[in-house]
Amino acid sequence: MSTATLTIDLGALTSNWSALAAMGQAEAGAVVKGDGYGLGAARVGRALAKAGARTFFVAVAEEGVALRQALGPGPVIYILSGHMAGDADMLGDLDLTPILNSLDQMIRHLEALPSHPFGLQLDTGMNRLGMEPNEWAAVRDIAVAQNPQLIISHLACGDQSGAAMNTQQLSTFRQMTAGLDCPLSLANTGGILLDKAYHFDVTRPGIGLYGGLPFARARPVVSLDIPVIQCRDVAPGEAVGYQGAWRARRPSRVATLGAGYADGILRCLGDRIDVWADDVRCPVIGRISMDLICVDVTDTSSDPRSVALLGPQQGIETLAEAAGTVGYEILTSMSPRYTRRYLGG
Repeated sequence: MSTATLTIDLGALTSNWSALAAMGQAEAGAVVKGDGYGLGAARVGRALAKAGARTFFVAVAEEGVALRQALGPGPVIYILSGHMAGDADMLGDLDLTPILNSLDQMIRHLEALPSHPFGLQLDTGMNRLGMEPNEWAAVRDIAVAQNPQLIISHLACGDQSGAAMNTQQLSTFRQMTAGLDCPLSLANTGGILLDKAYHFDVTRPGIGLYGGLPFARARPVVSLDIPVIQCRDVAPGEAVGYQGAWRARRPSRVATLGAGYADGILRCLGDRIDVWADDVRCPVIGRISMDLICVDVTDTSSDPRSVALLGPQQGIETLAEAAGTVGYEILTSMSPRYTRRYLGG
């Protein structure tokens, strides 16, 4: 096989959802935006629905269309970007529920789909999406009279347990929703782990489902095996790859792998990471190029046919730390060139 194989353990994913759902009395939804964090929203969504999830969150209406086609009627699908211009047919025809973020969106929605369900987002301090306290105070009575299905806000520092902003946002959310008889939602994965005070009626686990921090007890969901195209001997002093960035200090055996930054393996990782041939650590050497990576396999007993970039020895957070990024970016960068293999679910 000439392409890398991305194995997605749907059993691990649903186990993570169940573990997060069991942490409180709130209904656990599931965030499957970004094509299920790069793992395939259709397969991920069906597995979660089979496990018991009935409420899903995606970023835009087009993602909602694809998810509805995968899930069929029944589950609630919320659109976090709200009701954008041109969305009315998708929202109405496929029973998608926009989370309205502003007075403009509320007017657009009530004019285009006056009897169609909707939710609302309040800005409690992140200054990204949602109605700010002054705007909310002006429209609250009108908005609530239209019977919103859910009112949400989003934590800016949910993955930082000691952040003062968490308690500030919790307090603001309580103030803005005081006296309302409507389901409320504040907690993402980090919020679920903070305290039950953040759970309210519906939680929105995302990265924790897919094996990422801050859910340290999550089961790993992905592994990535990359085929070896060619192996060669490299003499001391010889260079490998673009700009001769690596030179052999000993007689070396070098394997060239069939993947690169076009596959979402970030170029900046370079010599900061390793791959694994069974239990042997094999350092990445030289530059990561568009379609190829070179690794030092001198210490293996024989030339490997493939190596693991993600697996039991190394997870998404290791790559994220090496790249100076987050596990979200590692997951959502996964290439469509990978052969996807699903387990369980």
